[in-house]
Amino acid sequence: MAVMRRPGIPAAAVDGAEPSAVPAVNSHNEWDPLEEVVVGRLDGATIPSSHPVVACNIPSWAGRLQGLAAGIRYPRVLLESAQRELDQFVTLLRSLGVTVTRPEPVDHRKRFGTPRWSSRGFCNTCPRDSLLVIGDEIIETPMAWPCRYFETHSYRPLLKDYFRRGARWTSAPKPQLTDELFEPGFRAPGPGEPMRYILTEFEPVFDAADFVRAGRDLFVTRSNVTNLTGIEWLRRHLGSGYRIHEIESRCRTPMHIDTTFVPLAPGKALVNPEYVDVDRLPGILDGWDILVAPEPDPIDERLLRLTSMCGKWLSMNVLVIDGKRVIAERHHTGMLRALEKWGFEPIPCDLLHYAPFGGSFHCATLDVRRRGTLESYFD
Repeated sequence: MAVMRRPGIPAAAVDGAEPSAVPAVNSHNEWDPLEEVVVGRLDGATIPSSHPVVACNIPSWAGRLQGLAAGIRYPRVLLESAQRELDQFVTLLRSLGVTVTRPEPVDHRKRFGTPRWSSRGFCNTCPRDSLLVIGDEIIETPMAWPCRYFETHSYRPLLKDYFRRGARWTSAPKPQLTDELFEPGFRAPGPGEPMRYILTEFEPVFDAADFVRAGRDLFVTRSNVTNLTGIEWLRRHLGSGYRIHEIESRCRTPMHIDTTFVPLAPGKALVNPEYVDVDRLPGILDGWDILVAPEPDPIDERLLRLTSMCGKWLSMNVLVIDGKRVIAERHHTGMLRALEKWGFEPIPCDLLHYAPFGGSFHCATLDVRRRGTLESYFD
């Protein structure tokens, strides 16, 4: 728990109507007071189709098992526990005065394709991956998993409504996802080996969850779903008003920044001591309090350990309500105590059984509106 100091959908406006005085979309960072959020769904969740980019982040035995089960519904024993916790999480958000919207249910077993490949789907559990909110703009991201190619279509009713009410709506170039994007025979690097990634630079791909926002500055990790070309696409798209800084990750199978580096408030960022060398953080963070995450509490439930798509550091996957209050996993008591020590007010909640579907509180949400304005926190 060390602290290190470095020197429901509102009614859409009719076509042609003036946008509302209240912005439909407005979110510049990870901590301003949360007003509206999209929460994912478990309906129709399907074990993701077999592909090297899916299997590369899990042990080889798990990859073989996943390949055999690809395209079938998740077992009821996993779904029921996760659904109970998800319902309680939604109830908690609404009790805190947050508007909650949801994507449409989808049958992810249906096969789809392009002229070069076909796949079944995955799920709608993690809107944080496929959609990136920057101010009043929602960006559909060019994801690298073929099974997630049309995932944002379940959010289209929401996106159309936000657009009619004044939001900007952008879709990054839809990737081809052909063999040229993936390194043939890829094997994750072992300890002491040079870092390597399954993605080539054939075309831009990125998941929104590899980025976190701090006003005019964004932080990103290069990963097995985000390549340098994808980072450069976003840098050029946002223009000179924003800066993007890379956080080096020591994770051998990197995927998503929100178990690596998480800004919690102006001047405070939570880091993973296993993945991050604090002496190699971007110099712009000098003067911020670098909050070192405590060791996660062990998971005793064997089925959960075997089926989780996420590592043990999911304890860091918290959702900030207002820069003071933070929703965190009830099981991870070490994280709850650390947040209190650092001056936050943790709100314990259960979402441990969401891990087989891709994440926890931060992954399961997309903050569409936070009460605040665009600022720079580093000048």
